Amino acid sequence: MNNPDNKMKFETPDLTAVARAKIAELFPGVVVEGKVNFDLLRSMLGDEVFGDEAYEFTWVGKRAAIAEAGRPIRKTLRPCPEESRDWDTTENLYIEGDNLDVLKLLQESYLGKVKMIYIDPPYNTGNDFIYRDDFAQSREEYDEEAGVYNEDGDRLFRNTEANGRFHSDWCSMIYPRLVLARNLLAPDGVIFISISEEEVHTLKQICNEVFGESNFRNAIFTRRYDKNLNRQFMEQGLVTMNTGLEYILMYSRVQATTYNPVFRPSSEKRSSHGYWKSFWNDADRPTMRYDVLGIIPSSGQWKWEKEIAEEAVANYALYVEKFAKTMTLEEYWESTDKKKKFIRRNPNGKGKNQGVEHWVAPADGILRNTNWSDLLASKPTGVDVPFDSPKNVEVLQELIRLSNVDKEGIVLDFFSGSATTAHAVMQLNAEDGGKRKFIMVQLPEVCAEGTEAAKAGYKNICEIGKERIRRAGDKIKEETGLMAQGVDIGFRVLKLADTNMNEAYYAAGEYTQDMLSMMESNIKPDRNDMDLLFGCLLDWGLPLSMPHTHEKIDGFTVHTYNGGDLIACFEEHISEKVVREIASRKPLRAVFRDSSFTSSPEKINVFEIFKLLAPNTTVKVI
Repeated sequence: MNNPDNKMKFETPDLTAVARAKIAELFPGVVVEGKVNFDLLRSMLGDEVFGDEAYEFTWVGKRAAIAEAGRPIRKTLRPCPEESRDWDTTENLYIEGDNLDVLKLLQESYLGKVKMIYIDPPYNTGNDFIYRDDFAQSREEYDEEAGVYNEDGDRLFRNTEANGRFHSDWCSMIYPRLVLARNLLAPDGVIFISISEEEVHTLKQICNEVFGESNFRNAIFTRRYDKNLNRQFMEQGLVTMNTGLEYILMYSRVQATTYNPVFRPSSEKRSSHGYWKSFWNDADRPTMRYDVLGIIPSSGQWKWEKEIAEEAVANYALYVEKFAKTMTLEEYWESTDKKKKFIRRNPNGKGKNQGVEHWVAPADGILRNTNWSDLLASKPTGVDVPFDSPKNVEVLQELIRLSNVDKEGIVLDFFSGSATTAHAVMQLNAEDGGKRKFIMVQLPEVCAEGTEAAKAGYKNICEIGKERIRRAGDKIKEETGLMAQGVDIGFRVLKLADTNMNEAYYAAGEYTQDMLSMMESNIKPDRNDMDLLFGCLLDWGLPLSMPHTHEKIDGFTVHTYNGGDLIACFEEHISEKVVREIASRKPLRAVFRDSSFTSSPEKINVFEIFKLLAPNTTVKVI
């Protein structure tokens, strides 16, 4: 039982070491004494290097930002059932803490499982906060330099243009978070990132590097509120033009990813009436120039393949001959199950190529392109919680539809703000019967004194986000009635914290009597069973939203997670009866405290019991 392999590590994986091991597996000779010989690796890959120059995007601090993504941490997530909603049944998560650390903790449990990520990071306007990730400075040094911390001492500062590293600091903030986010994306997953003109081009270069340039899918444009400020200064001459849009960059995990078509609403007239439109466009494809109604275009192309066009000509001729006197073309189209296409010559012979036209059928919606200017980027929450410029629920719903998130997929937002993404997931589930789950991550930034949020009694942004989810869930239930009965409007609250374990790494000469008494237990005195359980879930890479029960066996509390994925008992000096009962249930994993057993023979006996009753169970201690 003293075997270190049987000990829980409670440390996030060293992603750099993992990557190095993969290289060593493929090319054993290039890793020597733990270092990668990149020149040898290039040679083995057949790369020829011409000089020392190559196209690259860089900034001051880039190497440190890359290293930060792979650096392990000793932290945990502490469950807070008292701040949660429907703790026992919900599959949604709300996590409070620095998203860099949280993303590292989620690497094992959600690797390759997230179908869609949406984030609205700081835009770097000079007025928003930027997360600091330089651990080399002390808290006091940061306090002196930045002067801005949240109530728990998390690192953030206001990045102004006076900062000599204005763009570099922002790049160093976003880069490791995107690297970790990519790891969480499913193979067919997609990420959407809202950004303004300040850093859109910088962000695109970073994303090209992290996700691959070939996986850039597009930039979507949404509309900002029109403040029309320039009108006030027209007579003096304008310095610049109003920016009336925001960008949403869209990247996939792999090129083969497909997306759902999404539609914007049609006008009442367009939804009930079709119209005629030129059958020609100016894309120059000679293979698409053929005879239609006696016309062969000299340039450009027809819109459809020849066989489809010929059928459409025949369809319209049949309609004119047999049905035109008794029904409209819309009615005839309806009667043919809305499948027929039609082509004609304009009666006046006007238009391109002597008026050859195709009929555009009525439609309730118009296929969206990248222009979503009918949707505002920001919109009030609709549930009476104070928050400056919250994202528009409608935009998030459209993104979820576009990304082809299956009805049980996971949606992650690690700059969740007022929790618009959670609101959108619940709303869409109510509309289509989906079971999508959300994971919200937000730093508990303090609500500044004098703000509407502070006046309303909210201490930090997380309090606003959680309350919005509660109110939005209630409103959805109320407005959609029976349709929303199965909608999960709950969420488990987890909070980032230092490791549950006492740090016992001291040299022999450094021990004091106080330390020795403290080390009677390797677990911090303020931690409870639930803290330990969720620490084990993270270490073992289990999802954090599965069902959990607890019961008394022989007077000791035993926890069962997801029906037997893990069974744990964190009591001290447990009886053999407890061990045998746990083993008889044949869980996939079993966990005990090191102090659960008073002697080495007892520890050895535990293994023997599991070998006999549950040989396939992995047993570990903390």
